[in-house]
Amino acid sequence: MSQLTAVLIGAGSRGAGGYAPFALDYPHELKFVAVAEADPVRRDKMAQAHGIPPEHCFETWEGLLAQPQLANIAVICTQDRMHYEPTMQALNKKYHVLLEKPMSPDPLECLDMEQAARDNDRLLSICHVLRYTPFWLTIKQAITDGRIGEIASIQLNENVGYWHIAHSFVRGNWNNSDKSSPMILAKSCHDMDVLSWLMDKPCTRVSSFGSLMHFNADHAPVGSAERCLDCSVESSCPYSAPRFYLSNQFKGWARHFTPDLVKENIIQGMRETDYGRCVYRSDNNVVDHQVVNMEFEGGATAMFSMCGFTFEQERRIQIMGTRGELRAEEDKITLYDFLTHQKTEITIPPQTTGHGGGDAGIVRSFLNEVRHYNGQEGLTSAATSVRSHLMAFAAEESRLNGGKTIVLTDYAKDLVSAK
Repeated sequence: MSQLTAVLIGAGSRGAGGYAPFALDYPHELKFVAVAEADPVRRDKMAQAHGIPPEHCFETWEGLLAQPQLANIAVICTQDRMHYEPTMQALNKKYHVLLEKPMSPDPLECLDMEQAARDNDRLLSICHVLRYTPFWLTIKQAITDGRIGEIASIQLNENVGYWHIAHSFVRGNWNNSDKSSPMILAKSCHDMDVLSWLMDKPCTRVSSFGSLMHFNADHAPVGSAERCLDCSVESSCPYSAPRFYLSNQFKGWARHFTPDLVKENIIQGMRETDYGRCVYRSDNNVVDHQVVNMEFEGGATAMFSMCGFTFEQERRIQIMGTRGELRAEEDKITLYDFLTHQKTEITIPPQTTGHGGGDAGIVRSFLNEVRHYNGQEGLTSAATSVRSHLMAFAAEESRLNGGKTIVLTDYAKDLVSAK
């Protein structure tokens, strides 16, 4: 199996931590030869781990892409609003591109990137990693095999977890849609993609409701302060930063603001970064709960619920078919047959890589698509991703307009006209 080469643009938790480790585990398949990262600590750590020479370490993506093409592949894992320009330039440089989700918070940029991939005859795949996990692949195979008949309806719950929403979407990088993306894209474009994939039919209509109900100044406890370390009621707050980052259970999340997880550094980070701010006094504006109703071609329906107020961080799905039902959560899938009344349980083995095996799975699949590329679309190609992104954009449009029903064909036509 031939080794492919790659450059990494954005060496954060997803780039350096999620996808790049594949090259360390399977060096005969992939080698990273250059990195662009503004943070010198992250840049040096990536360079040391992968043996990248100093002349191929860049502070900016512009510096890297100003060079002649250095590799077969560009893996782009910048922040949401920094995806468009490096992706367009990388495609124009004839890189095959693996791009972190979401494509962009701007639907017109998504359409542009899809077209640029076609114009340059290159793969542009989006990191919808759930499709590459044994859990979701097993569910998809059960549907494809006809084990529950034709899908009539799907209910999908994304239980974000009370600590995860506080860390990432109240204090963290995805807390403000003006700087990143709305929640339906930043967190739940995975779910829109899974629903589109499982249904395997175009979505026709969408409506949505949701709000920032709790994490705002109106709910700040009496006696609370701007920062948890200065707060007189911190010990009674379930979202306390010290409760998270000084505990063995959640200490690993502190890597987002300090590379060295010693207590002194964590405390300093809580004093100096947004990760120590009160969850009721941050500059967050994304929703803390949202529901989306969808109708698909042929009449099947889906209901999606995202909520930050859950004890577990998990997804639970119920798929109702004309001949049976499928229920799944974590590593357990249960099939119910209407004809035989038989209940079949399928246990999925635990995965050691991120996202239930999806991080390694998508890299492996993308490498195979690059090796055998002859103009075909990949499993999570830009064209495929645009379909589910439009569902998310339409859902947000509905939510912001009182739950108005959005017809997807009309919404897509209006976007194309706007171009």
